[in-house]
Amino acid sequence: MPAENQSSSSGFIFQGFSDYPDIQIPLFCLFLLIYLLTLQGNVLILTVICQTSLLHIPMYFFLCNLAFIDMFSSSVSLPKFLSMLLGGDNTISFVGCMTQLYCFMTLTCAEFISLTVMAYDRYVAICNPLRYLIVMNKRVCVILVIAGWMFSFAEPMLHTLLISHLPFCRSQAINHFFCDPSILLTLSCANTFSVQLLTYVLGSLVGLPAFALTVASYTYIISTIIKIHSATGRKKAFSTCTSHLTVVSLFYGTILITYMSPTSQYSSTLSKPISFLYTALIPLVNPFIYTLRNKDIKTHIFNIIEFKRSHLQLAGPAL
Repeated sequence: MPAENQSSSSGFIFQGFSDYPDIQIPLFCLFLLIYLLTLQGNVLILTVICQTSLLHIPMYFFLCNLAFIDMFSSSVSLPKFLSMLLGGDNTISFVGCMTQLYCFMTLTCAEFISLTVMAYDRYVAICNPLRYLIVMNKRVCVILVIAGWMFSFAEPMLHTLLISHLPFCRSQAINHFFCDPSILLTLSCANTFSVQLLTYVLGSLVGLPAFALTVASYTYIISTIIKIHSATGRKKAFSTCTSHLTVVSLFYGTILITYMSPTSQYSSTLSKPISFLYTALIPLVNPFIYTLRNKDIKTHIFNIIEFKRSHLQLAGPAL
């Protein structure tokens, strides 16, 4: 007789950091600050790029798309985690868990594609600068972004559907702070080999081509930069890539370590801090990496701040 899927009616219980009640409030303050800074940083990037006509070029268009992804990816898990820390509500419905799982995988896939497209954009800009605006025209940029989102929405559907039909009869306790796909598989009493195999296959279909295209793009980029005779020119060309390369390294490193290892070797103790990196810290640091190393964005941020300050000073006496 097949095991009954009890979780479909009663949902799951996040354990998170419930074993450490003394640090719940400090953790809440820390992650609330991280979440607010993440939203503020990415909204700032979107605002500056949208309000500055000089930044309406492909590179910043793709950066806006990445900012949207980072805002939504942090919003998938952090609000629920914050409510757990403050109110102690550690439960999540089965439907809510599957929705969180689907959104997490969708946004992870979207980030893979977005970073790959941005690598290709840098390749065209540095290796073929005279044809950059022709190759990366507005129509091409929009098509790349829309196609990326369509694929990202479609790719996790089968995976989520298969996981949602598994019988979760071993436990309802998720030793994590969100519905992590790896830990959900460990809770099932059914044979999950086919789902694990699908994880690696779909992960390879997204991750390996994205990784290969990114490596190929930077191989050509570095080869082109080395051929530049001027030291100033080499430094300027490489500076346009270092921000993106830093983000790629952080994202690929944490995702591959977590999800491309066998489920039998899964450790929630190791997974939780690594998960914080790609669900909380990477969306937070991305805006700062791009703004602190990007002279154009920094200049326009200061210009907007100065304009707002001058406007307030002029409006002050009238009030």
